[in-house]
Amino acid sequence: MEKEHKYGFLIDASRCIDCRSCLVACSVENNVPMKNTRIWIKDTGVTGQFPDLQRYSAPYHCMHCIDPSCVSACTVGALQQNKDGIVTYDADRCIGCRYCMYACPFEIPNFQWDQRLALVVKCDLCVNRLEEGGQPACAATCPTQAIQFGSREQMLALAHERIKNEPERFIDHVYGEHENGGTSTFYISPVPFEQLGLPTAEKTESPAHFNRLVTHGTPAVAASVAIGMTGIYLAIQRQGKDNAAALEDHAAAQRHSE
Repeated sequence: MEKEHKYGFLIDASRCIDCRSCLVACSVENNVPMKNTRIWIKDTGVTGQFPDLQRYSAPYHCMHCIDPSCVSACTVGALQQNKDGIVTYDADRCIGCRYCMYACPFEIPNFQWDQRLALVVKCDLCVNRLEEGGQPACAATCPTQAIQFGSREQMLALAHERIKNEPERFIDHVYGEHENGGTSTFYISPVPFEQLGLPTAEKTESPAHFNRLVTHGTPAVAASVAIGMTGIYLAIQRQGKDNAAALEDHAAAQRHSE
């Protein structure tokens, strides 16, 4: 099934006022406490010289990658990518192995360490709201349009348009266009992206292909090992029976000679 990668976000750090309305909206939408929201505010970036300093923040949630590393690393299918390119999460399948956390270069999946039956927390782009014709809660709530939502093509074009129209305002780069093979969440910023807490993703290719080689090969390897071990066990069992029979024959011969 070919993915359409239909939806996209544009997050403009120059418009974020750190009001955290997006966190509240996410908390209400997913019926979770604020500490378990699917979106959060990363570290802030500062530009200018004292006392004329400007402080920038940026909301942070799942990037919904074109070829998501988390999906390729999940051995039980708890993470899936639907036909629209949205990366969804099924808590009923999750076994809490945390492979997705190791695989994601953006450090997106969070683990509920404070829960007895801890599982992963991750944005699913408010897929239920989309099915009803709405927008993700964070974008619908943002008072300054720091988070905008639309088609992936539109959001990428808008990001480039803003940089072109105000080159003095933004770093000349759309974060997410190429990182990890491309994502559906884009950032533009007046300060370097690492100052916003975004990881510097030097590789422009997703490691998902190599993850799949490992995860898809794991069952085959495990089966081969199991078959091999079973063969060894049966051989040992057979050898033991042969040895026991030989000893019994020897004992019988001894008794007969007496």
